Amino acid sequence: MAEVRVGKNETLDSALKRFKKQCARTGVLREVRKREHYEKPSVRRKKKSEAARKKRRFY
Repeated sequence: MAEVRVGKNETLDSALKRFKKQCARTGVLREVRKREHYEKPSVRRKKKSEAARKKRRFY
């Protein structure tokens, strides 16, 4: 989990901006959206193979 300590002369807005940037960099929101609903392993494999097929087609 991302953690940000607020400095003495730092505004809350700048600390919030740093926190959001850190969350985006670590991929927290992407992971939350991915785990929002359960996905069966067969569906997960199917999506993975389709993504690989699309990626292969463009190269």
